[in-house]
Amino acid sequence: MATLIDLHNRPVPAKPRHPEKANRPETDVLRKPKWIRVKAPTSEGYAATRKIVKDKGLVTVCEEAACPNIGECWEKSHATFMILGEICTRACAFCNVATGLPQDVDAYEPGKIAEAVFEMGLQHVVITSVDRDDLADGGAQHFVDVIEAIRSKSPKTTIEILTPDFLRKGDAPNRVIDARPDVFNHNLETVPRLYLSIRPGARYYHSLRLLERVKERDPSQFTKSGLMVGLGETKEEVMQVMDDMRSAGIDFLTIGQYLQPTRRHAELKRFVTPEEFKAYETIARAKGFLMVAASPLTRSSYHADSDFAQLRAARDAKLGAGA
Repeated sequence: MATLIDLHNRPVPAKPRHPEKANRPETDVLRKPKWIRVKAPTSEGYAATRKIVKDKGLVTVCEEAACPNIGECWEKSHATFMILGEICTRACAFCNVATGLPQDVDAYEPGKIAEAVFEMGLQHVVITSVDRDDLADGGAQHFVDVIEAIRSKSPKTTIEILTPDFLRKGDAPNRVIDARPDVFNHNLETVPRLYLSIRPGARYYHSLRLLERVKERDPSQFTKSGLMVGLGETKEEVMQVMDDMRSAGIDFLTIGQYLQPTRRHAELKRFVTPEEFKAYETIARAKGFLMVAASPLTRSSYHADSDFAQLRAARDAKLGAGA
C-alpha cells in the first residue's frame, strides 16, 4: 500500500465544530446596537480565573458558548462549569457548543470542580453540561457526583445546576432532584412554535414537565428557566410561555437576546430593545415569578450569585406576607 506524503507540510484541516451545519445556507449577521456591545476581557481577575480553569483542565460554558459576559463574570471569579465533556450529542440551531461523538466521562471531574470552587472561594456556583444522549442516564449520576463533591469540599457554597432535558431517560432526573441542588435550572429556550427549527432534538412539554417534576418531588428547591428572544417569536407567544412556566411552579425566569454565533446558525431576526425587555420583566413579575432577569445581555448564569440572594429573600418575604 502506498503512503502519501504531503511535501508542502500543509496542516491537516481541523474537525469542524458544527459539522451538521456545514451545508446550511449562510445568513446575514445583523450589526449589534450600542446597548449590546462589550469590551474584550483584559483584567487581572479574568486572567486568574482563566488560569484556574485551564490548570485543572476544566470546561466552562462561558467559553464554549461564546458568552458576551465572560470578561465581567471572570473578573469576579464567577465561572459556569460545564461537565460531561465539551462535545454535545444534540445539534440545536442556536448553540455554539461543539457537536459530535462525545468523549468518555471523566471520573475525576467532580473532584477537580470541587477543588476549583474551593480555590476560587465561590459562595454560589453554577454547573451545567452538554447533552449526553449516549449515556443510559443522560449524565444524571455525574451531576449527583459533582454536587456531592462540592458539598464535601465547600459546604457553605450554594449550588445551581443547569441541566439537559434527560429526554427518554426514565427516572434518571429523580437522582439529580434528590441530590437537592439549591436551584434546578432547565431552559425552555424558545416558544413552542419554533422548537422544530431551533431546538429539534427537544420537546417543549417534556422540558416543562421536568421542571414541574422538581417542584412535585421537592417543593423547597428553586426552579428556574430561560428564554432567548429575537428569533421571530411574538410578544403573545412569550407571555404564553410565562403562563406555562407559572403553571409548572417555576420561580425564576431569565430572558436574554439571542446572538447568532455564525452565519450558519439560526438566523437572528431582530435585536429586542432594552425597553421591550423592561416590559417583559414587568409582565413576568405581575404573573407571579419570584425573580425575573430580563435584559439584552442576560444569560442563565449571569449575576447568578446576587440573583440567588434576591430569590431567597423574595420567597422569605412572600412566606412572611402569607403568615
